[in-house]
Amino acid sequence: MRLPGFLALVLAGGSALMAQTPQYDLILKGGHVIDPKNGVDGIEDVAITGRQIAAVAANIPSSSAKKTINVAGLYVTPGLVDMHVHVFAGYTPGVVAEGMMSMMPDHVGFRAGVTTMVDAGSSGWKSFPNLKKNIIDRSQTRVLAMLNIIGVGMISQDAEQIVEDMDPQRTAETALKNPEVVVGIKSAHWRAPNYVSIEKAVEAGELAHLPVMVDFFYLPERPYDKLILEKLRPGDISTHPYRAPTPILDDQGKLLPYMTAARKRGVLFDLGHGGGNFHFKNAVPAVRQGFWPDTISSDLNLVAANGPMIDLPTVMSKFLAMGVPLKDVIRLTTSGPAMVIHRPALGQIAVGSEADITVLRLESGRFGFNDTAGERIEGTQRLNCEMTIRAGQVVFDFNARAATPFHEAQGGR
Repeated sequence: MRLPGFLALVLAGGSALMAQTPQYDLILKGGHVIDPKNGVDGIEDVAITGRQIAAVAANIPSSSAKKTINVAGLYVTPGLVDMHVHVFAGYTPGVVAEGMMSMMPDHVGFRAGVTTMVDAGSSGWKSFPNLKKNIIDRSQTRVLAMLNIIGVGMISQDAEQIVEDMDPQRTAETALKNPEVVVGIKSAHWRAPNYVSIEKAVEAGELAHLPVMVDFFYLPERPYDKLILEKLRPGDISTHPYRAPTPILDDQGKLLPYMTAARKRGVLFDLGHGGGNFHFKNAVPAVRQGFWPDTISSDLNLVAANGPMIDLPTVMSKFLAMGVPLKDVIRLTTSGPAMVIHRPALGQIAVGSEADITVLRLESGRFGFNDTAGERIEGTQRLNCEMTIRAGQVVFDFNARAATPFHEAQGGR
């Protein structure tokens, strides 16, 4: 049956319009993709549709996307995962929990390429509802949390000594009621010559089926080796291993055997740079002997951001300067932390995954890096964030690569 001429023209026009409709919303073109989880390390294009990665392939036609951004000469990585930050921001000076020592996640994360943050124990079960309502639910950054074993959270180090406020049952209940955002339990700043805070945190971790992170003050009466060889479980995390007092080296600078033994039994080590927790005197010998952290994190807070930590790409650059290869530095800030916090869907650029992407600029030259004791090393490479994409949206664009050239925006005038 022949269609009427008018109807045939309408259908033909509709088919032509459909053929011209772009397949993708955005293509990042010509960048060097490093996706350690999926074994990608080379020049590829990345296409995004909506909130998801739609394709990773060479030479995707620009005509197939509404917008194409040239990222040639840059590194395209999964959105950085900073698994040790403090973002329970508020108005109280000198305080982490609902205080000015914490940072607003969207204010500082996107410009550093960070799309996922884990608040490491700023809140406890009592204060977690405020962290969720005021920070987690209102941030464009994906914010996850570890609950402090202290119910009130980090209102002061003195408060973290109150055993009566350590309630493993209530902590675990809060975690189990919020499985979408609570990824661990935290013990921090415990000063007594025993392991009570750690034991309470591990008890909560057992009840909630979650890992425990421990910020451990070294004391001779409670040896560090006992912590990592006996008290922590496989999958638990010791943070700040390169802090100067932490006994990880012998008098000749050799890595102590119990560090390797702890790693073999499954204990993990998180960097947690911070404002006072990273010292080259421990880091340089350990890294040269192959003892890298399992996760590179910033321990973001006000003092750290305005001090030698600066941001996560700066911390990553310090490991480049100490000899860790770029692809491993990327792994330790993407798929590495994603696995530690049991969020394997994060930290990758895979078709169907959420489009969290960081575009990094690797600069060559002569750069200085300092630790939290004021000591300095030099390096020949430095990472900086060029662009950040969160859930398919460009949220930071250092060189306006996503913008329309001015003469085009003015209609060619």
